Amino acid sequence: MKYLAIVAFVAVVASLAAALVFMLKKPADGKSSGHKMAFALAVRVAISILIFVSILLAWKFGYIQPTGIRAGQ
Repeated sequence: MKYLAIVAFVAVVASLAAALVFMLKKPADGKSSGHKMAFALAVRVAISILIFVSILLAWKFGYIQPTGIRAGQ
């Protein structure tokens, strides 16, 4: 489970880096690469939502437990 979370976070960072590359790179034909950047950002959002839902499901089914640490103490 821990390794799956690490892979997912690395995928989010890689997708964000790909969007940065597409934003900064000028294509040879002069056309905009905005659709590639938008797709990379959409993939990042989808992976982030998948991580959030996975954490909620893992909590619901008892795979992870809250630690009981309270804020401000």
